[in-house]
Amino acid sequence: MSHQTTILIVDDEELIRESLRLDFQEMGYAIDTAASGEEACARLAEKQYDLVVTDLIMQGVDGLEVLRQAKSRDADQIVLILTGYGELHSAIKALRLEADDYLLKPYDHDELMLRVTKSLANRAVRQRTRSGESMLSICSDCKKVRDSDPDENDEEHWINIEQFVSKTTGSSLSHGICPGCYRNKMNELAEMIRRGQIKPRPR
Repeated sequence: MSHQTTILIVDDEELIRESLRLDFQEMGYAIDTAASGEEACARLAEKQYDLVVTDLIMQGVDGLEVLRQAKSRDADQIVLILTGYGELHSAIKALRLEADDYLLKPYDHDELMLRVTKSLANRAVRQRTRSGESMLSICSDCKKVRDSDPDENDEEHWINIEQFVSKTTGSSLSHGICPGCYRNKMNELAEMIRRGQIKPRPR
């Protein structure tokens, strides 16, 4: 059975907490929320999370202390800091304390999801490295990845990269083409036209 990614959202503003909760639930993550740093630390003492998203400036226990508590309990704990434009110096301090990333408020939904997906993928790689699986087993022919969990018949099976990312991070991939591959494709196309293998479309 695959693990469902768990996220703790920490913010003293209810509107932001609820907005984040809805955004993450839509992605299929399991969500807990905390309205203060004190509540967040109490939750961290009771439960292990894959990701903590915390406001930086809060009364009482602030986001830096939440960060310290999270990292002291689990070195692989991902902590993403939300901060205002006037608090960048504190965000830099958070990064020095090994925060995984920070995002300015008001946050952009797509940017947030991109950062979270990247952080979760990095965490999965770190955990595999520590467990002795520093390299993924990838088929040199079909490019499928060997799944760490056996199938229903308790046999080894292989899944495509989209399935692997979805299982590991709870997110899906979007497809595109990098500049290098685009240039290669265009060069191949130009060579095929030059050889007469295909005809260019009339303008």
